[in-house]
Amino acid sequence: MTGSDKMKFSTRAIHAGQDPEPNTGAVNVPVFFTSTYVHEELDQYKAKGYWYGRSNNPTRTALETCLASLENGKFGLCFASGMAATSATMNLLQSGDHVVCEEDVYGGTYRLFEKVLTRYGLTFTYVDGSKPENIEKAIKPNTKMLWFETPTNPLLRLVDLKALAEIAKKHSTKERKLLTVIDNTFASPYLQNPLDYGIDVVVHSTTKFIGGHSDVVGGAVITNDEQVYEQVKFHQNAIGGTPGPMDCYLTMRGLKTLAIRMQAHEKNAAEIAKFLESHPAVERVLYPGLKSHPQHELAKKQMRGFGGMVTFVVKGGLDNAKKVMGATKLFVLAESLGGVESLMTHPAVMTHGAVPKAEREARGFVDGLVRLSVGIEDLEDLMDDLKKALATVKELTPAK
Repeated sequence: MTGSDKMKFSTRAIHAGQDPEPNTGAVNVPVFFTSTYVHEELDQYKAKGYWYGRSNNPTRTALETCLASLENGKFGLCFASGMAATSATMNLLQSGDHVVCEEDVYGGTYRLFEKVLTRYGLTFTYVDGSKPENIEKAIKPNTKMLWFETPTNPLLRLVDLKALAEIAKKHSTKERKLLTVIDNTFASPYLQNPLDYGIDVVVHSTTKFIGGHSDVVGGAVITNDEQVYEQVKFHQNAIGGTPGPMDCYLTMRGLKTLAIRMQAHEKNAAEIAKFLESHPAVERVLYPGLKSHPQHELAKKQMRGFGGMVTFVVKGGLDNAKKVMGATKLFVLAESLGGVESLMTHPAVMTHGAVPKAEREARGFVDGLVRLSVGIEDLEDLMDDLKKALATVKELTPAK
């Protein structure tokens, strides 16, 4: 859409890359169910920009254009899952390269790095990225990438985006550009744009807040670096982890309401975090919007809001955590996050089961830790659901 880069976020989410279909005037981008495209003559092969369904699809192009716009990026690429997006990004590296990574990283990312990519000669050092000095100390002569999440999964730590970009620039040379990658899934483009702080690559699981309705799996990579874009695009096509047109359509439909959904997620999450912080059955609450969060000021500085994810530790460990998780009705026990419905996850068993217990506990998430993806249901109903569930930990709940 002409001039869409000058429009506000909510408008771009609905219109960027999504002009009415020229032949019919259809308001919605059509779902182009096709595996191949006809060419008038051999000399015109690829002239239209579309030649094979794995390589490109008009529905996918619309989604990629919109996501790039929302992240203030020049180039966007979509994938069949967040892990497919992660895998394609890691193909920017080669055997012998070293990566400094957030220690509190998504379990699937850890599994890919440690169980798959180490077999191909990549090495990884995991650090607490909330302290920039930890990142700099871990850099080696063969370090080629800094991979971080902010907020992290599940401890909701932050990395200082500006400091990260400056560290990478400081340690880059003519022979080696130290790439920075941020998994922006938890914040979404609505609350945070890492590229604005000098980050090279942004990765998303579009399954989560971007899609927003727990009905489609996908991933995305956004960058301003044309060379990075061309390399990732090559691997997108060569390896083939691309989304189907229906997946792109559903993601794009969800994307249209991202702004208003994120506002509702955050409003509910903020009140729930305050409630949990005051409850006697809760040992600790992690939410960037709380003043008790050690990086609350950084969150205010680099985010436009605090998001819909809340993590808390139930007193009494795993047994009491099980009681709470088994007693909720609206907060359903399920993996994933970012949908309109509220979800409750036990990271140690579910999303981070691939991380050895000793490493999990050393990094700060114990068996009593529960992660909430706060939905957009009525706040009163959600609060009532949690109150009843926490009341099952009777010895820690005050008498009425």
